[in-house]
Amino acid sequence: MSSFKSLQEFLQVLEQEKELIRVKEEVSPELEITEITDRVCKKFGPALLFEKVKGYKIPVVTNLMGSYKRICLALRVKDLDELGKEVAEFIEVTKPGSFFEKLKLVPKLLRASNLFPKKVEKAPCQEIVWEGDEVDLYKLPILKCWPKDGGPFITLPCVITKDPETGTYNVGMYRMQVFSKNETGMHWQIHKTGAKHYRKAEKKGERLPVAVAIGPDPAIIYAATAPLPEDIDEFLLAGFLRRSPVELVKCLTVPLEVPAESQIVLEGYVEPFERRLEGPFGDHTGYYTPPDYYPVFRVTCITLRKDAIYPATIVGKPPQEDCFLGKATERLFLPLLKKILPEIIDIHLPWEGVFHNLAFVSIDKRYPGHAFKVASALWGLGQMMFTKIIVVVDKEVNVQNISEVLFYMSGNVDPERDIMIVKGPVDALDHASPYPAYGSKMCIDATRKWREEGYLREWPEEAVMSDEIKAKVEKVWKKIEEQMRRLK
Repeated sequence: MSSFKSLQEFLQVLEQEKELIRVKEEVSPELEITEITDRVCKKFGPALLFEKVKGYKIPVVTNLMGSYKRICLALRVKDLDELGKEVAEFIEVTKPGSFFEKLKLVPKLLRASNLFPKKVEKAPCQEIVWEGDEVDLYKLPILKCWPKDGGPFITLPCVITKDPETGTYNVGMYRMQVFSKNETGMHWQIHKTGAKHYRKAEKKGERLPVAVAIGPDPAIIYAATAPLPEDIDEFLLAGFLRRSPVELVKCLTVPLEVPAESQIVLEGYVEPFERRLEGPFGDHTGYYTPPDYYPVFRVTCITLRKDAIYPATIVGKPPQEDCFLGKATERLFLPLLKKILPEIIDIHLPWEGVFHNLAFVSIDKRYPGHAFKVASALWGLGQMMFTKIIVVVDKEVNVQNISEVLFYMSGNVDPERDIMIVKGPVDALDHASPYPAYGSKMCIDATRKWREEGYLREWPEEAVMSDEIKAKVEKVWKKIEEQMRRLK
């Protein structure tokens, strides 16, 4: 499938696929769009294009990737698992090791060479330019999402920074509270790469240039949320996902480049040693994140397309759009996890765990304590360190079936023997931890227990029907199924 060059192209396809509703009634960006979008998300409904936003000329689109079908359309695939295998190969391509490994990767590198970002001189995102006194964030239909939010928040920004030492780009997604016409908060938590770049600049006593792309094509939006290793360029991943290079254009007031097809671009700086109280914010955990002090982003220039659309995402109690972004990450990065931990069969991050609270993992158990080894290894891998509860089951258990996992967890676990609790970094949004970003995590070993693990009895055999009897009753069963359908 060919890639989407812009958000506009993606919306055209969504409309053709009956995955978009145009809302023609006037609605307010303060709470009303959130309430409507939340109701649609809870019913797994379509994307919403609000054509008449009260007080603004720019339309708003929400729930862009809030279904399995739309996330597949956004990444131009029929199945996320197949794409996951390609992602594992891609990340190997970008990180060759020895000389001989590099030789082996030459064919792959040649295929990937046309995916590196491409520079352009002119761009749709710079058709309109606001500088100086014209800079005014209040001209944009930025949403206030929940009643006790500290103000309007930009919720789908692709925040672009460069490492002050290496020059490596990072694209991350960090919420931004609007403080004034030309100031926002920059909510990059201490574990994020953007925060790392800021700390390096601050150490030098320098301000950090920042550009914020709002509404590039969907592959870039997804790439900004992906938990990539620090030295992997998100623009390169986006080029891989969209099967064509990302076009970048130079910013007008900062030494950075942004996706040329973005809807809106904010340019500016985050000053060293400047903090302001940000929040509260109704977050993806379903709770308000309390106010805290974060760096201040000062906007020097705003550029827009003539036909700009403002994209936003609503977060809150699941299901929401971010559940499907999380599902894409789960499937795309599973093959990479398997390369690091080949005993892993499958992994599932249920929506109820809001990404970092719960993970179900099935393994091919090979030795005593294997479940605890896998959990410890997962906690050592990037953002998996935030996973509060890891439940490990045997390879034949379908971790995508929550009921099945709970059955084996309830039956196979002796709490004193099968629970491991460790301390370490936790998600900054975890309100249950005793300290900010630091607390405890738990592994529940729900595998069959071996004698070497202290189980001195014989493990019971599961009660299942024989294949012979299943085959014998098949004809009768089909007739009963038909009668059951008629009863409905």
